[in-house]
Amino acid sequence: MNVKLIGSLLAVSLIACPLLYIFVGPALDATQIETLKVLLWICGGSALFCFVVGEITRNNSQMDKLWSLLPIAYTWVIAVKAGLPARLVVMASLATLWGARLTFNFARKGAYKLRFWEGEEDYRWKVLRAKKEFQPRWKWTLFDLFFISIYQNALVLMTTLPALVLMSADKPFGWMDGVAAALMLGFIVYETVADEQQWAFQSAKWKMLKGGFLRSQSSVEMTDKDRMAKALEELPEPYNKGFNTIGLWAVSRHPNYFAEQAIWVCFYLFTVAGGVGIVNWTMAGAVLLVVLFLGSSAFAEEISSAKYPGYADYCRKVSKFFPGRLYR
Repeated sequence: MNVKLIGSLLAVSLIACPLLYIFVGPALDATQIETLKVLLWICGGSALFCFVVGEITRNNSQMDKLWSLLPIAYTWVIAVKAGLPARLVVMASLATLWGARLTFNFARKGAYKLRFWEGEEDYRWKVLRAKKEFQPRWKWTLFDLFFISIYQNALVLMTTLPALVLMSADKPFGWMDGVAAALMLGFIVYETVADEQQWAFQSAKWKMLKGGFLRSQSSVEMTDKDRMAKALEELPEPYNKGFNTIGLWAVSRHPNYFAEQAIWVCFYLFTVAGGVGIVNWTMAGAVLLVVLFLGSSAFAEEISSAKYPGYADYCRKVSKFFPGRLYR
């Protein structure tokens, strides 16, 4: 993800949502505004926590730990404030299922510790911090404040705002809600399968590496690029590539990213089912999430291409998000 894209994301976030609210609607009533104030207090507290703890500990995965938990809190606050109508209970339950899956997947990577400020940091933050754009240190501090802490917290809140506008929906739970719920559940299952396949592949790869070549080279760090490349060559197919190319990963370079984007598009579809309209201001959250994943996936592929010789060829043959093979 480059700095220009980050700046564009921030600009769109500041402009798009208010304009859509003013010119498209719907307007919020008094109860919805009061509920939004509660959500903003949670969001602001989370942003402050992420920035302060991230700067003190130099672990910038504080927001990563909260990413899966905040939508659960937001949707249940909305549902309870609305009196637990069927549609909002379904939406909050699906958000909880999504959050439980993501929390589990992040926890088994060592992200959560009893000392909450510790835990494994996402490797991409380490790579990004080392880039020349973020030297000297104060530049990274500003990035941490405005993008990691403020922007990401705001984005997570925005993805759940379809539930907020549905607090005043008169249209009862119907077949369109059922379709949106079924699609969202289907993509949660799809993402779960993708994560399990990735976990199984990486676990098997590292078990072979640590049990073979790397164990015999105990004095060499596993981050040594040349020795890692040599170690991978000794592994059987498909592990010798270093990256996953089996299961869902054979037809999509980022099946988990694809599902994640689709999940929150489906969440927005509940507003259509509730009679709010095909286009309304809460679409900003889903749209900006898609934009974020375009940048995040590009950055992840930049790292993978530098680590694995065969990754560029994989990119030429396999679709980025939508399942499918490319012929070029």
